[in-house]
Amino acid sequence: MEEFQLTAIFLFVLFVLLGSGVWVGLALLGVAFVGMELFTTRPAGDAMITTIWSTSSSWTLTALPLFIWMGEILYRTRLSEDMFRGLAPWMAKLPGGLLHSNIVGCTLFAAVSGSSAATLTTVGKMSIPELRKRGYPENMVIGTLAGAATLGLMIPPSLTLIVYGVSINESITKLFMAGIIPGIVLASMFMLYIAAWSFIKKDEVPAPEPTMTFVEKMKESRFLIPVILLVMLVIGSMYFGLATATEAAAFGVVGALALAAGQGSLSLDTFIKSLMGATRTSAMIAFILAGAAFLSLSMGFTGLPRTLAAWIDSLQLTPTVLILALMVFYIVLGCFLDGISSVVLTMAIVEPMIRQAGIDVIWFGIFIVVVVEMAQITPPIGFNLFVLQGLTNHEMNYIAKAAIPMFLIMVVMVFVLIAFPGLATWLPENIRQVRH
Repeated sequence: MEEFQLTAIFLFVLFVLLGSGVWVGLALLGVAFVGMELFTTRPAGDAMITTIWSTSSSWTLTALPLFIWMGEILYRTRLSEDMFRGLAPWMAKLPGGLLHSNIVGCTLFAAVSGSSAATLTTVGKMSIPELRKRGYPENMVIGTLAGAATLGLMIPPSLTLIVYGVSINESITKLFMAGIIPGIVLASMFMLYIAAWSFIKKDEVPAPEPTMTFVEKMKESRFLIPVILLVMLVIGSMYFGLATATEAAAFGVVGALALAAGQGSLSLDTFIKSLMGATRTSAMIAFILAGAAFLSLSMGFTGLPRTLAAWIDSLQLTPTVLILALMVFYIVLGCFLDGISSVVLTMAIVEPMIRQAGIDVIWFGIFIVVVVEMAQITPPIGFNLFVLQGLTNHEMNYIAKAAIPMFLIMVVMVFVLIAFPGLATWLPENIRQVRH
């Protein structure tokens, strides 16, 4: 019974702190401090200072502010306008028409931005007016954009995967590689949904776009060249072993600055705003990670994670049942916390469980990202819903209903990952073999 009392005390303190409006990072530090003081003999202050310093000075974590800065720079360029212009000629003849530009546009921008919100804002500010002008149903415009923007969390560079990798001390590059194939599969599932909608509700599909010759399409495609080159620079440098995740992030920042300068959208004001935006976001995430690291240490001293892992093991759950239980758990948790907080808050408990069950930690990272993606579009705290509300001025209920089909597709994606784990593990294993 002692471990359940410990769990109850930890949860009580955590929810009191979160409920009182305290920052997530401070709430985690507070819970850990209480745990250290009540249940261990080690001085809590000394342990907290040491843990925060060792976490904050991690070289791996350097990739985080760099990728955030890259996304901030690109957000302030004309990238979204150029992407829509380059994609539209190729998307127009697909079943469902230009709605596919939401999916492909988000997939492309996700490959140069680790943030779901940045992906949604950048693609949405251009595609929403264009699709409305052409008469596409509002619920499809909003729903597809809400779902596709979550690809910013999976397709590398992904902030969530960086945080997960730092939390469990796993290679960021391997996790990035693991996200590529599932990200493409999920984007394809979204596109299949649009195609199915266009066949079922033919009366809602607008009139087709004017036909363009192949030469005209190629001419418009020149607007996609900058973003494709940037994707190749960032992901290619990691894939071929030329750069670590941190070095690739530095390449990405330089490439984004060059792209912004080339478009004429890089000014001193833009530079300072991008830098300050990246600093604020990075400081927030680093603070949460520091709190989570101290909480992990505190729980380690109490023995709570080991005890809970042993209890889970005694239930004799199969790995699949454990994964499904964790899926429900993370969906519920995601209704109240943002994705990064959900990951760092639970890893101290969940990591021993999945290792005990023999679940591959790289595969589990991709699973975590899919369920965190679901949380981005579930009320009341679905962050993408708030961003869309700002872009479209619709009621939250309307946006949430429009996003339901995309949520269900992500649930299907979890089962696809369970049935075909190689989707996440094949590429990292293959890269390792190539390097050796």
